[in-house]
Amino acid sequence: MAVRIRLARLGRKKKPFYRIVVANSEAPRDGKFLEIVGTYDPLQDPATVSIQQDKLQAWLDKGAKPSDTVKSLLAKHAVSGAAD
Repeated sequence: MAVRIRLARLGRKKKPFYRIVVANSEAPRDGKFLEIVGTYDPLQDPATVSIQQDKLQAWLDKGAKPSDTVKSLLAKHAVSGAAD
C-alpha cells in the first residue's frame, strides 16, 4: 500500500476548498483517507495554506510521498523537509 499526501476537494461549484490529506494511492480523490494534515484555500488573496507540522512530518518519516501539487504548495509556503 503506497501512501500519498494529496489534495481532497471540498466546497461547491466554482468555490474550491481543499484538504491536505494522507491517503492510499489507490483511493479516489475525494474518497477514504487516513488523516487530515492541513487545508488549502486558493480563493483567498493570497492563497492560504495551513499545515499541522507535527502530523505532516510524522507521515513523511513513515514514508508517505507528497503529490506534485502538494510538494509545490509546501515549497511555496516554506515547510522544511517536505519538498525534498
